[in-house]
Amino acid sequence: MIKYNLNCKNCNLNFDSWFASSTEFEKLKKRKLLSCHVCNSLKIEKSLMMPSVINKISIRKDKTSSKKNVDIKKTIIEYQKFIKKNFDYVGENFTYEARSLHYKNNKNKKGIYGHASKKDIKELSEEGIETQLIPWINDKEN
Repeated sequence: MIKYNLNCKNCNLNFDSWFASSTEFEKLKKRKLLSCHVCNSLKIEKSLMMPSVINKISIRKDKTSSKKNVDIKKTIIEYQKFIKKNFDYVGENFTYEARSLHYKNNKNKKGIYGHASKKDIKELSEEGIETQLIPWINDKEN
């Protein structure tokens, strides 16, 4: 397995991803199966990475950060359960539904959650429609 630091040339997002080999990365890129998880751009490039050197200190830090990651994941899952229970899921129609609620001044209706691009979120904000971005963990993730 090899870990690459990737960069989206469209929105400048930096993120890490694991691949079976450097050849596997190239195959996926050639088949246009690598995309940015924020803007869905296919303009993904590898950037320089510093190799990891394992020592006793880094192992202790890794255990501490692993515990923090587990705690954070539990908190996110709790938020998700609350949101799923108390809000209506509108999927890709989030922007339309948010505008409908705002302009119809329907404050008694349940809140909504769904998907929107950064551009849509910015436009909603400019219209005075409050939104909140939250991290989301898919049910099928380990």
